[in-house]
Amino acid sequence: MEFGIFTNMYHPKHWRDGRVRTEHETLKNELEYIEIADRAGFKYAWSAEHHFLDEYSHLSASESFMAYAIARTSRIHVGSAIMNITRDVNHPARCAERAAMLDHLSEGRFEFGTGRGSSSTEVYGFGIPSMERTRELWDESLPQIVRMWREEQYSYEGDSFSMPPRRVLPKPYTDPHPPIWVAAGSPGTFEKAARLGIGVLCFTLGTPDTLAPLIEIYKENIEKAEPVGDYINNNIMVTGDMLCLDDGDRARRMFAANKSNYHTGLVFKYLDSFPRPPGMPVWPDLPPEPTEAELQAGTNAAASCVGDPDEISRTIQRFIDVGADQLTFSSTVCDYDFDVLRESYELFGKHLVPRFDTDPVHSTTRQREAQVGASYGTR
Repeated sequence: MEFGIFTNMYHPKHWRDGRVRTEHETLKNELEYIEIADRAGFKYAWSAEHHFLDEYSHLSASESFMAYAIARTSRIHVGSAIMNITRDVNHPARCAERAAMLDHLSEGRFEFGTGRGSSSTEVYGFGIPSMERTRELWDESLPQIVRMWREEQYSYEGDSFSMPPRRVLPKPYTDPHPPIWVAAGSPGTFEKAARLGIGVLCFTLGTPDTLAPLIEIYKENIEKAEPVGDYINNNIMVTGDMLCLDDGDRARRMFAANKSNYHTGLVFKYLDSFPRPPGMPVWPDLPPEPTEAELQAGTNAAASCVGDPDEISRTIQRFIDVGADQLTFSSTVCDYDFDVLRESYELFGKHLVPRFDTDPVHSTTRQREAQVGASYGTR
């Protein structure tokens, strides 16, 4: 099992009104969060791209954010989760250019996570007429981006965009290209990702058992992939909550008291392509905050990463058992003090990273090298 973090630049109204932290301070904390994870031995830092989603995510120009994060870290891979590759949001040629530049700046530490947008607020804001249309735009863009990296002289006549013969530059630093991923939540997208030979970025509000059927679909189909890229990235990344403290009861008390439910409410306010769980309130009503008893039940069932290292280790093992490859944590969407976040990640890095991630090489690097060799900066 490998580990990562997820940055979203969550900036809720009660932080602004209560003068807890400014938008700029939130941005600086997100960058420090990546540095903490890098030092603690986490292998991946994923950064969202969202537009117009007040409170939920202010991380719009994530390509600039990721470049700065790359300069401030040494080992962690920095990935887009996601870069929206639909023509009306980001022209595919600009996506190819940005991804290749980030690959150069990181000297092979960039992970190319893609998607089509999960919010009608964003999609309609860019003039796309329907959420269904984004599926067609993504399907068209991804193979063209790979062609732009591969071909010295690229041209295309397509549905959503066309280009006369042009050299799309720079070419990637990583030979043949960075690892490719896609955000997925439905069985159909898990199957599509597997058929294309690319990794999956997924989110869970449930348990490892909830994800098991989706992971099974992916792992069955990846064996017969016809990769859209030049190698297969066989990888399932799962994002959820984590608070690791020496005293598991203290961790559960702190998590229960720090408004994680506000962020959950915003998820279902904006991300209207996500299936709404039964009984989920409609914004501005919020789901109830998790109780200590509920968190303890999750711990007992090996379904919660809130607790002490031994308790969390049982949940990690359960995710391994259902076939997940990477656990990623989004810890800047709660109200606890940043010193608590630092304490949590240092403890996780000391006790859990070495217990479960014994290979110093990132799995995406290992898979690429096994399939196409170990070349960087060859063009």
